[in-house]
Amino acid sequence: MSGEETFPQSYSRSRLAPLRRLSREVHIGQLCIGGNNPVAVQSMTNTPTTDLRATVAQAIALAEAGCQIVRITAPNVQAAKALGEIRREFSSAGFPALPLVADIHFLPAAAMEAALHVEKIRINPGNYADRKLSEARDYTEAEYAAELERLHEAVTPLVLRCRELGRAIRVGVNHGSLSDRIMNRYGDTPEGMCESALEFIRICEAHHFRDIVVSLKASNPKVMIQATRLMAARMDAEGFNYPLHLGVTEAGGGEDARVKSALGIGTMLRDGLGDTIRVSLTEDPVAELPVALALAREAERLWAKADKSPVEAAALPRIESNPYAFSRRESVVIAPGSTLAAGGGEVPRVALVLAKEPDGSLLRELDKWQRHNPKMPVELLSFPVVDPASACALPTVGGPYMCPPLLADLCPAPGENLVTLLAMLSPRMKLRAFCCRPQDEAELAAALVKANDLAAILALDLSPEGLANLLPALRGSDPSRYMFTCTRPQAPMHPAGAYRLVAELLRKAGLASPIWIRHTPALVDGACSGLPADDTAMMMDAAVLIGGLLCDGIGDIVSVETAATPERSVEIAYGILQGSRTRSTRTEYVACPSCGRTLFDLESTTQRVRAATGHLEGVTIAIMGCIVNGPGEMADADFGYVGGAPGRINLYVGKKPVQFNIPSSEAVERLVALIKERGKWREPPK
Repeated sequence: MSGEETFPQSYSRSRLAPLRRLSREVHIGQLCIGGNNPVAVQSMTNTPTTDLRATVAQAIALAEAGCQIVRITAPNVQAAKALGEIRREFSSAGFPALPLVADIHFLPAAAMEAALHVEKIRINPGNYADRKLSEARDYTEAEYAAELERLHEAVTPLVLRCRELGRAIRVGVNHGSLSDRIMNRYGDTPEGMCESALEFIRICEAHHFRDIVVSLKASNPKVMIQATRLMAARMDAEGFNYPLHLGVTEAGGGEDARVKSALGIGTMLRDGLGDTIRVSLTEDPVAELPVALALAREAERLWAKADKSPVEAAALPRIESNPYAFSRRESVVIAPGSTLAAGGGEVPRVALVLAKEPDGSLLRELDKWQRHNPKMPVELLSFPVVDPASACALPTVGGPYMCPPLLADLCPAPGENLVTLLAMLSPRMKLRAFCCRPQDEAELAAALVKANDLAAILALDLSPEGLANLLPALRGSDPSRYMFTCTRPQAPMHPAGAYRLVAELLRKAGLASPIWIRHTPALVDGACSGLPADDTAMMMDAAVLIGGLLCDGIGDIVSVETAATPERSVEIAYGILQGSRTRSTRTEYVACPSCGRTLFDLESTTQRVRAATGHLEGVTIAIMGCIVNGPGEMADADFGYVGGAPGRINLYVGKKPVQFNIPSSEAVERLVALIKERGKWREPPK
């Protein structure tokens, strides 16, 4: 999947506007998903399935919190049989129409039993009919065909039973548990994930069974996004239109998990993909529901708004970049050698945008916060200039924290001229860049000349239409003298679509200037509707915009301008950079959300591991409840903490287990010792 000539274009009706993908309707009991139905929100119990009272109680709690599909693990036939009584008690409690799903790994016999009791069976193509031996092998075409025939024979009984009983099947691919057959031919790639799902879909199709839902999940949001897009395109190419289930698996807990889930799931929903979603948190399952409901209802609002627009998808410009593989947009470096340096190979910079000119008290508060958070520096400071001369008197704070280079918002009022405002500024000022909205070619050309005289940078805030109109004035200019931002998207485009189009226009014009992604109040427009516009909702909406674009390879400077305080703005921005795997400033955790298979208390254990290792910037640690997906999903982790037996832990370095059968009470200390042994340990700051 490389090269602009080879990749399919049809994953979405538009990469600019939130136009919903047209999927077939699938019935899960009395619930219908896909088509024009609302996005169904689901979660999963984490109690032992055979503990009937606890499992039913948790299913009821989920339903009362707004969950529309409840999934329950069935790790063996005994647990699968218990689903019958769980179904009866759950129905008697007042939820006869709310479907239950059996989560199956490894055991077709458990799936066959579960299909007798619940409305949907989730199977993992990587381990339903295959045993992972991690063998390197070159399959001949005949051998590969024989493997597919064996797979067909293993899966057919379940397909026929589900067809007979009116059950649905989710073909749920996990990035970390692809079969050896897929790994040897396609590798651990989005293409391999898609082929794994298509193998099972083709078997279902051969038996005229079409109550299918498809998911391609990964703990890395970039992989999840690329695989889901490619799956939509591949299904279109083969004439399938099955509903998509979205989720970022093993996301962990707290804000980091919400950011990763929002940017993965939310990006897909804004692209029009997704019919049912699950947010995976290493917390009480009920905590997943507010996050998922916010994402689902916001997507439905955007889809309804776009559908009312007279602009058709065919009339919107096409984006030519490859959406199925990550490649950072190429750009030049502005202000090289300074802390304003952005673009090129620089990590994305974090800007703090203030509503008014900063005074000494605000800078002192920022300085105090910065001293306690040295890994999250404010690298650019932006504020509106009321009197340009006042910028000369901007106070600097003593000590190791120095006021960063500045971006001033110079947006001329009617009757004012941008060039006149620029002329009032002196080269001796601390101001290094000016954020402006030029109105015509002559004004832009004159501003470029004046900024060049001042050795300054222009941040041009232009809509895609405005950029297209002003491109003639930019041709032949030095692309390192300016950068672009877009705070005014045009309907029916969503904000991310506007930035994508800006990047596309710049590519076609041969302009490699950096792009500044701004999450502003004007862009929110009722973000995460259905919930109060609180801090979490704002954080999630910022993650969808900024994080989704970063996963597209777009963005050299980022700013969150919707938070309650300047410090919170910076925290959220760095959290999004971390969640998108773009810039690491703290420990990265991959942690499963727990289920009935989990072999230790995952939530408390995760808290203990975080407390001991949370200062290890750039180190990735996986905390996995069992080995079903653990070793695979933590493939890009430096260290792994995996349940091997009840109360016993196995420790990994990368994919390789190195210590076995450690008592849970000793495992965190042994993990720390292992990190020290491998040279990744640093003492926590005092």
